[in-house]
Amino acid sequence: MERTFVMIKPDGVQRGLVGEIVRRFEARGLKIVGMKMLQMSNDFAKKHYEVHIGKPFFDGLLKYITSGPVVAMVLEGTEAVAAARATMGATNPAKAAPGTIRADLGLEMGRNLIHGSDGPETAQTEIALWFKPEELLSYSRTIDAWIFE
Repeated sequence: MERTFVMIKPDGVQRGLVGEIVRRFEARGLKIVGMKMLQMSNDFAKKHYEVHIGKPFFDGLLKYITSGPVVAMVLEGTEAVAAARATMGATNPAKAAPGTIRADLGLEMGRNLIHGSDGPETAQTEIALWFKPEELLSYSRTIDAWIFE
């Protein structure tokens, strides 16, 4: 089983889409093993988005991501990173496939509702940044036999 990090951004929280977004990941079969809601500080946001430091959009990204609460999650499942990214859709909602979170619920790239790790290594880094080991659970669901071979 692989784990990935997903964050519902302030626009997703403010628009009341947390339940719908979480529902889509659960319907896909991914298991939530960690979840919390928080307001990101500027310093924490800089850590999370450090790969974008120096890019023209960085200051606007920090202002936006710290503008309201976010919901952080760790999801687990077979190829969880790829499954979560496919469920989210392309970064630009206008180019996202129909049926994805961003295509169905978003319009603009700067308000695309959700962030997800782009690879297994990034997932490990982001999970460690956002969650202490004791905040992550290991458990079985009775439906797992119907989802995983």
